[in-house]
Amino acid sequence: MGRFGGFGSCCVYFALFTSVWAATAAGQTQVVLETRDGKHRLIRDGEPYFIKGVGGRTHLAELSAAGGNSIRTWDADDLGPLLDGAHRHGLTVCVGFWLGHERHGFDYQDEAAVVKQLKACTRAVRQYKDHPAVLLWGIGNEMEGDGTNPAIWYAVNHIARECKRIDPHHPTMTVIAELGESKVQNIERFCPHIDIVGVNSYAGISTLAERYRAAGGSKAYVVTEFGPRGPWEVEKTAWGSPLEPTSTAKAKHYAEGYRKAVASQEGLCLGAYAFLWGHKQETTATWFGMLLPDGSRLAPVDVMTEAWTGSPPKNRCPTIDSITVSKAENLKPGEIITAKIVAGDPERDRLRSQWMLRYDSGTIGVGGDYQVEEPSFAGAVSGKGAEATVTVPAGGGGYRLFAYVYDGQGGAAVANVPLHVDAPIIPLPAPKAELPFVLYADGMKDSPYAPSGYMGNTTAIKMTLDCTDQPHSGDTCLRVDYQAADNWGGVLWQSPPNDWDGEKPGGLNLTGATELEFWARGAEGGEVVDFVLGVLDGEQPYRDSAKAELKAVRLTTEWQKLRIPLDGRDLSRIKTGFGWSLAGHGKPLTFYLDDIRYVAR
Repeated sequence: MGRFGGFGSCCVYFALFTSVWAATAAGQTQVVLETRDGKHRLIRDGEPYFIKGVGGRTHLAELSAAGGNSIRTWDADDLGPLLDGAHRHGLTVCVGFWLGHERHGFDYQDEAAVVKQLKACTRAVRQYKDHPAVLLWGIGNEMEGDGTNPAIWYAVNHIARECKRIDPHHPTMTVIAELGESKVQNIERFCPHIDIVGVNSYAGISTLAERYRAAGGSKAYVVTEFGPRGPWEVEKTAWGSPLEPTSTAKAKHYAEGYRKAVASQEGLCLGAYAFLWGHKQETTATWFGMLLPDGSRLAPVDVMTEAWTGSPPKNRCPTIDSITVSKAENLKPGEIITAKIVAGDPERDRLRSQWMLRYDSGTIGVGGDYQVEEPSFAGAVSGKGAEATVTVPAGGGGYRLFAYVYDGQGGAAVANVPLHVDAPIIPLPAPKAELPFVLYADGMKDSPYAPSGYMGNTTAIKMTLDCTDQPHSGDTCLRVDYQAADNWGGVLWQSPPNDWDGEKPGGLNLTGATELEFWARGAEGGEVVDFVLGVLDGEQPYRDSAKAELKAVRLTTEWQKLRIPLDGRDLSRIKTGFGWSLAGHGKPLTFYLDDIRYVAR
């Protein structure tokens, strides 16, 4: 998994923590990857160290109390305070460096962008290498795609080489999404300065060790993400909604995977980071979180506590063995159905239940990309204990019925079941955006809009989101290459990604914005480009509420500010936040964009 990321504000904290680090630099923690007779282990300050970790940044005291000893990050943002907090709780940190993904537009043939990425990593290494909480340098997360592009591996190895030159006291690791067909072989071939292979594995974790050996892996590995089977790996309903296991069933998968891929692989596996110590919306509100939003722990925490310490917690989480409904599909608005869970508690604690109906857009998360939390429907469910009645909402489409059980001792369980209503969709209101709303700028992270809508001659389009060639502001801008002389091409920023039919909720309510402003320039001058927002029309339930465009703009080699007026338009739902298109110019062309935002004047 992953997300857009950068290194943004990590330098801001240097001055705040200089005094703390000055005291620790002289006694820098040294971590060594020791290999004897083909067997690997970590040695930290002279003692063997096995990673008992999680991915996440919060609830550190609870992690330490559960027997965990390490956390993993995906980037180096706000790292100073996190390292200090981890150190206070006796935890180490695998410091992640976010590397660009080709699917997000990063170009590993763009030397300037690759060098900028390298410098960001080495800057963080220089700044944080003496902090006693640092354990490893984690170079990238699932940036490899299918693993066949040598340029990516060369970039990873270059970063690793520089990390080791600057800081010889902490090993380097790169993180891949499962093993693929050639990823392990290419790391062995192209990345001699990578010490450890990090693997994110979900459904396949039980066979990871044997598959890693079969792929020719000789380096030590760490399971850098594991947890329940992902929504892309499970059965789906007739209408396409993935079936999420209960938190009780997920715990069994955590335990089995850890036992087979981690605990039993001494000499090859150095430990693991369970995913996710916290909560997030990814396909559903509960799929990957080990904790609920109120901090209640779920059963995966209990099984990891036992794996880390050898003993389960004194008071274990309640269980939900099943959730059933009297009817799940072909529901009619106003129809009443019943639901039931089979729940229990190991200590027979008195249980409290909570039921909730949420909309289910059917969006399956990809690579950890940002998702907006699904809205809930107050008053649709009347629950008492293990049973509930649901009044079917008026709008058609997918829903999920959630059941939460709490034991009053900090433990909880959760389960859900998908439902489908056979009726016209009644669009849910789009979330209201704060203005100015930035759609693209230097250092952008999570955004509801993604440049996913490639059109026309798509094979000729290449977009680099982190281009360093004379940005309008900041360190980067967006570069667009149309590599054909004829035909046409374009890209739309969509919410959610790839929703061409307007059938899924998304977009933002941009009411109050008076214009969409952005900066553009051409590489040679004379490039003619059309710009647009709001292209989904017709009778779709989640169409754009307005359309506006700026046609046939002739660019110059200097940055120019362009504006698309929005006065008088209904901006209550803008699904297509921005887009460009052009016709072939008789030769390939390049242009640049920067600082795209909705503003109120």
